[in-house]
Amino acid sequence: MAAGAGREPRIERALLSVQEKRGLDQLGPGLQALGVELWATSGTRADLVRIGCPVHAVEELTGVDAWFGGRVKTLHPAVFGGILAPRTPEGLRELTERGLRSFDLVVVNFYPFERHLAEAPTATDREEFVDIGGVSLARAAAKNHASVGVVTDPSEYPALLEELRTRDGRLSDASRLRLAIAAFARCSRYDAAIALGLAPAADAPAALPAEVRFRGDPLALRYGENPHQAAAVYDFAGPAPLEEPPLPLTTLKGESLSYTNLLDLEAAIGLVEEFDRPAAAVVKHATPCGVAVAPTIEAALAAAIATDSVARYGCAVAVNRTLGTADLAALHGVFVDLLAVPGLHDGTLAELGRRAKLKVVQAPIVHPSPRRWEARTALGRLLVQAADHRPLEPAKLRHVCGPRLGDAELDALAFGWSVVRHAKSNAIVLAQGSATVGVGSGQPTRVKAVELACEVAGARARGAVLASDAFFPFADGIETAARHGVRAIVQPGGSLRDPEVIAAADRAGMSMYFTGWRVFRH
Repeated sequence: MAAGAGREPRIERALLSVQEKRGLDQLGPGLQALGVELWATSGTRADLVRIGCPVHAVEELTGVDAWFGGRVKTLHPAVFGGILAPRTPEGLRELTERGLRSFDLVVVNFYPFERHLAEAPTATDREEFVDIGGVSLARAAAKNHASVGVVTDPSEYPALLEELRTRDGRLSDASRLRLAIAAFARCSRYDAAIALGLAPAADAPAALPAEVRFRGDPLALRYGENPHQAAAVYDFAGPAPLEEPPLPLTTLKGESLSYTNLLDLEAAIGLVEEFDRPAAAVVKHATPCGVAVAPTIEAALAAAIATDSVARYGCAVAVNRTLGTADLAALHGVFVDLLAVPGLHDGTLAELGRRAKLKVVQAPIVHPSPRRWEARTALGRLLVQAADHRPLEPAKLRHVCGPRLGDAELDALAFGWSVVRHAKSNAIVLAQGSATVGVGSGQPTRVKAVELACEVAGARARGAVLASDAFFPFADGIETAARHGVRAIVQPGGSLRDPEVIAAADRAGMSMYFTGWRVFRH
């Protein structure tokens, strides 16, 4: 017997309730050989019986069959009393008085909610895949880990059996604590997956779906970058171990990606996922400097690249269609650092191979974007908010001055709005049809953003439409746009000086529409 093992409880009775049957054919006989008395819920018991393991049914303890189609099986004092009872003289006396059996080991895993998300399209459907009893068993055993071992991962079975064999059927205090922490972590991840799976997108940050350890409860914030985005802040308890989880992309060419490469990819892919038609986005320093939608990817690339001949140097580019060799003509003479594609036609990668420094990644690019949350850090804390996918419906825009626009012109406003919400504030986008001609972003004043966008556009500003991510606090931005020939503006409205801003647009003969909500990106 190992030193100190005599002071640790021996595993004499185990409760098994597993959805994942992997390893059960080794665990059951292994525990039986150690003299452990086995109890199990109906499905697990049937599997153990099939492999020849004597096992008691939980119903022998509870006196009832499964209720409500299996929703209530283990939720009974006869089960949880045997797990949670303190192994003190008082606790053992109460167990005897109540005629309960104590459990020294609980082996449980949960109904696989995460794996059923794709096949359960609505929150109501997904609710049926939420495990209650299994999670409750794991938490109860983990709470009483001083006396009860708990295993929630089949990969732990071999180590469990080996320790029991070498320690006369006992688990060390350290092992029981480690397994309890693993059980609580599994419960946390499971609850986070459920919260994200059931919640509307705006409420997604109620739980964090990542391997991040944190202290205490998340602090709900008033809202995210914009009032329609929910947000929360988490306090790190320490960095999670780096297990190199696979990124949702494959590097097809070039060196490994950097931190800033990933930020540029996030921005570029997010832009082209806005559109169901062929689209291309040019990004520099994680902000757009050219975006276009066109009948073909080649045309979209050409229009996006043409937006800013200076900013595009060393850019990241994303497209939302499979890229072919003919499409590459649009990139001739342009230094592209990083290219993201959903796929490549035959021969395209070989053609791209002629660009020595180009990095090419294949990533899932879909419309609408599946990303539900985004995060950054501040003051040593993690800030999480829902991703902004709120659609703009041109028919619901509020017309405040100037000629009413036709459908094509309203579509141009909607295109500009889709792009400007990806630019850093203060942000202004000028568009002709479904292509940008000027982007001004990251400016401390809105009029400077207008000036920059108009400078980039040059003569192309005349007749363009303008999208602003937040309201105009003064009329100067409107007057600047008017001098450059901008003919229509879409903006949130809501400034104290809206009457002055509207009057300036009206004097210039410009059409102006209010959305009633902003798309600020700090």
